[in-house]
Amino acid sequence: MKRVSKRFKQAQSLVEPRPYEPLEAMKLLKQTATAKFVESAEAHVRLGIDPKYADQQLRTTVSLPKGTGQTIRVAVIARGEKVSEATAAGADVAGSEDLIDEISKGRLDFDLLIATPDMMPQVAKLGKLLGPKGLMPSPKGGTVTFDLGTAISEFKKGKVEFRADRTGIVHVMFGKVDFPPEDLLINLKALQETIDRNRPSGAKGKYWRSLYVAASMGPSIEVDIQALRELKVGGA
Repeated sequence: MKRVSKRFKQAQSLVEPRPYEPLEAMKLLKQTATAKFVESAEAHVRLGIDPKYADQQLRTTVSLPKGTGQTIRVAVIARGEKVSEATAAGADVAGSEDLIDEISKGRLDFDLLIATPDMMPQVAKLGKLLGPKGLMPSPKGGTVTFDLGTAISEFKKGKVEFRADRTGIVHVMFGKVDFPPEDLLINLKALQETIDRNRPSGAKGKYWRSLYVAASMGPSIEVDIQALRELKVGGA
């Protein structure tokens, strides 16, 4: 049986078994973040979908207005002048066949990989290495594009790719616990709107089943989904 720490038990005792108003939940999330480092703020959304069917899959991106609180290292695989363009746009790593070769040998000093469409046949060979780590470029994720400047800028500023797992649950980091609660709420609202906007065509019945937020080392806090959907937030 997994042992629960005294720190976690104390944080858990602050959470009541009920849906919280969105801003109240953000404040409680910060209060329950008691680890000795700046934790991430996470959202866990259970949706009424079955991703084993093609028309019930959800994979897209959200641009978090207040950013992620993280420094994202971006690598780009391109050809010719596009490599220089990527470097000028702020890519941390950029290359062509040479970079593909380095990655195949274990180079993974980046958080996000963008590729131009003409390089994807070669990048596909890295699928077994990149796929399990969530680094494989995809058109749906906005990481296969010729518009490198825009893509690099957006991901550096807080664009995040996410997908529903095989059980229909979406897990997304939407900021850091040292953000003001209002900023966390603005990011969470952006996530909610994105999930609603990208509802799979095959999703029937009740779409949102539950929404919980938590600090990365903290207890889960249920959020009132309807209150979040009806909420108007400023500063986005």
